Amino acid sequence: MNILKSLFTDYYEQIKYSLNTRPIVIETIDKFLGCGNPSSGGAMYFCDKCANLKFVPFRCHSRLCPTCGYHYSVKRSTSMSFKFANCQHRHCVFTIPEQLRPYFLNNRKLLNCLFSSVNSVISRMFLKINKEENFIPGFICVLHTFGRDLKWNPHIHVLLTEGASGTHTPWKHIKHFNYTFLRNAFRTALLNELHSVIGPSFKKLKSFLYKYCSNGFYVYAKPNKCNPSEISLYIGRYLGRVPIALSRIDSYDGDFVTFHYNRHEDNMLITETIPAMDFIKRLIRHIPDKHFKQLRYYGLYASTPKHKLVYAIPKFKRNFHKMITSWRVSICIAFNYDPLICSCGNTMSLLEIYYPKSSLINLYKKSFNSS
Repeated sequence: MNILKSLFTDYYEQIKYSLNTRPIVIETIDKFLGCGNPSSGGAMYFCDKCANLKFVPFRCHSRLCPTCGYHYSVKRSTSMSFKFANCQHRHCVFTIPEQLRPYFLNNRKLLNCLFSSVNSVISRMFLKINKEENFIPGFICVLHTFGRDLKWNPHIHVLLTEGASGTHTPWKHIKHFNYTFLRNAFRTALLNELHSVIGPSFKKLKSFLYKYCSNGFYVYAKPNKCNPSEISLYIGRYLGRVPIALSRIDSYDGDFVTFHYNRHEDNMLITETIPAMDFIKRLIRHIPDKHFKQLRYYGLYASTPKHKLVYAIPKFKRNFHKMITSWRVSICIAFNYDPLICSCGNTMSLLEIYYPKSSLINLYKKSFNSS
């Protein structure tokens, strides 16, 4: 049992009955604590040489499970890389001031405003290059809601093509990004959207932020020779994973949790020791609402593109990349053994899928009878 599972097991009743949590939080914790439990279902494999049986339980696919989360994020990052055009990309980050963070925490529907604001700003920046051409870039937006200290800090990571397709020009390489426009336009677009959703009560803070952030909201968009596949792993690694790696949790003694991180401002190593319930609160607030999409495609990378693209990963290579992320191959790479090789050396085949509604004992009886 890893530290996280011990932590949530010890404090489960307190979380469920003392904290006023969202239903998705309890559902996620329940799935995590039951990960690998045979009663949750699984697959039965059979060796036709020695009649040996092997039961592989289903995993939980919970956002709190380090194992399931890692596998999910790799699969999502791989499918994300299939969208990339064969061109240079730029990694951008759109951040918000501290005064706005509580609004997004108290009303998570406002997180959609972050996506729509980034979309409008980038689209307008490329439109200004040549309005007749109506240049359209391809970009992927990923929402991260946490900082390195696990506190609530929603921001958008963007992987953007350094080029665009126009009405008459198939492709135009674009290196120069107007940082001043990005900062000011993002501030204006986001504040206007929030004002329209929240209402007149937001007007006072809106006026204050225009003065407080006179140079706009901070947007990182400097040129970086990034490998799209590597950056996709970076920005996609927390799509389905817990916001902190187990290697960063130093200890848990039943009452307190000690963890470390490198501070973003100066990269200094910081070690924090906080009560276990405070640590849990920091974690569960980053569990997104059900059906909320943290990854979204825009422009040329939309689900129904109108332009033909030359992809960085050709279609004939995609099956190979998908195979690498499969359960069997992942086990082979990580632990250097094939989980479907029987002790007799024969490869086992799938016999039956077991679902929670049926009985595991009946499945074994059925498997023996069919073998």
